[in-house]
Amino acid sequence: QVQLVESGGGSAQAGGSLRLSCVASGFTYKWNNMAWFRQRPGKEREGVAAFEAGGDSTAYADAVKGRFTVSVDRAANTLYLQMDSLKPDDTAVYYCAARTSLGWLRDPLQREAAYDSWGQGTQVTVSS
Repeated sequence: QVQLVESGGGSAQAGGSLRLSCVASGFTYKWNNMAWFRQRPGKEREGVAAFEAGGDSTAYADAVKGRFTVSVDRAANTLYLQMDSLKPDDTAVYYCAARTSLGWLRDPLQREAAYDSWGQGTQVTVSS
């Protein structure tokens, strides 16, 4: 059974940085996509950043482009999200997700249902 465990959340001042980690274990098959989603207070969950294993390609939501960086350490089976220039609007619970299904995933940040494993979430709070 796949298990995803996030860490690294906490509090930061606007303009500051945090790095989230997601350690993955229990994969029967190799994962093909991993991503970070977030749920801001009073809002629906949304895609933030995604990583595709096949071509090492990445995707970012417009709101975080240029400020957040997603990366993978395959040896450690860990997904990271480096968050710089944080804004109060980045306050949310951040979730890690993984997809093991074969085939290219179009629009990975808009396809929540395509991910078959989810972490428990980690809270990020940014104050002004």
